[in-house]
Amino acid sequence: MIARAPAASPAWDSRALVRRGLPRPIRRFLRHRPAVLAASLIGVYLLTALLAPVIAPYNPLDTSAGPRLYPPNVQNWFGTDEFGRDVFSRVVYGARLAFTVGVSAALIAALVGSAIGLLGGYFGGALDRVATVGIDLVFAFPTILLAVALAVFMGSSMQTVILAIACVQAPHFARVVRGATLAVRQQLFVESARAVGAGSGRVLRLHVLPNVLTPLIVQVALSFSYSVLSESTLSFLGVGNPPPAPSWGAMLTGAYGYVEQAPWAALFPGLAITLLILGINVMGDGLQDLLDPTRR
Repeated sequence: MIARAPAASPAWDSRALVRRGLPRPIRRFLRHRPAVLAASLIGVYLLTALLAPVIAPYNPLDTSAGPRLYPPNVQNWFGTDEFGRDVFSRVVYGARLAFTVGVSAALIAALVGSAIGLLGGYFGGALDRVATVGIDLVFAFPTILLAVALAVFMGSSMQTVILAIACVQAPHFARVVRGATLAVRQQLFVESARAVGAGSGRVLRLHVLPNVLTPLIVQVALSFSYSVLSESTLSFLGVGNPPPAPSWGAMLTGAYGYVEQAPWAALFPGLAITLLILGINVMGDGLQDLLDPTRR
C-alpha cells in the first residue's frame, strides 16, 4: 500500500484561505511572512499596553518592590532600578505610554499635514506656495532638535510631547500627500468629475483622497515608529514626560550611571524600544509592498 504525502497545512494554504472567503489584500498580507511576524509582535505590545494593570506585578512607581539595583530574580523578573522599583512593571507600563504618544502624535500629524498637502496640491497657487515654504522651513531644522525646542518651550508633559512630535511630523505628511495629489488631479477621472459640475469638496472627498491613501497609510506607520522613538529620545534628554513616569527613555537615563553595576536596568527598556521600532518598520515595508501596485 502506497503511503500518501501529508496534506499541506491549511493555515498557510492560499486555496484554503480563498475558500474561507478572506479578501485578497488580507491573503496577500498573510503571505508576507516578515510583515505577519512584525504585526504579531506589535499585537503583543498592544495587548501588553492594554492589560498593563493585570500583567505588571507591581505599581511602576512603587519604590519598595525590592532592594535597589537587585538583579533579575523570581520576584523581580527584570530586576530593580536605582530606586528599588520593579523594572518589568515599568517596562510594561512604558508600552502603554509609548502607544499613547505614538498613536496620538501620528494621528494629529496625519490630520493636519494631510489637510495642508491635499488643499495645497489640489488648488495650487498662493496656498500651495505658502504650504511649500512652511514645509521647507521645518525641514531646514534637524527634526529632533526642533522637537526638543518645542518641548522645552511648551513645558514637560505628555500633552506637550505629543504636540511637539506632531508638529515635527506634520510636514512629512504634507509633502507626501501634496505630491500624490499633484499626480492625481491631472487624471482623466478628476477632469471628468469637474466637467460634469462636481464641486471641489466632492472631487477631493470622492476622487482625490481615496487615491492618496496608499502613501498616507505607509507614512502613518513610519510616523508612529518615529513618534515612539522621539518620545524615548525626549525623555532620555530630560524634556519629555516628567519623572517618575514609566517612560523607556527616562528609564535609560536613570540607568545610565549604573550600566556596569546593573546592566539589566538599561538592557530591558532598550530592548523594548528596539523590538517595537523594528516591528513597526518591518510591517510598514510589508504594507508598502501590499499597497504599491508597482511592487506586486
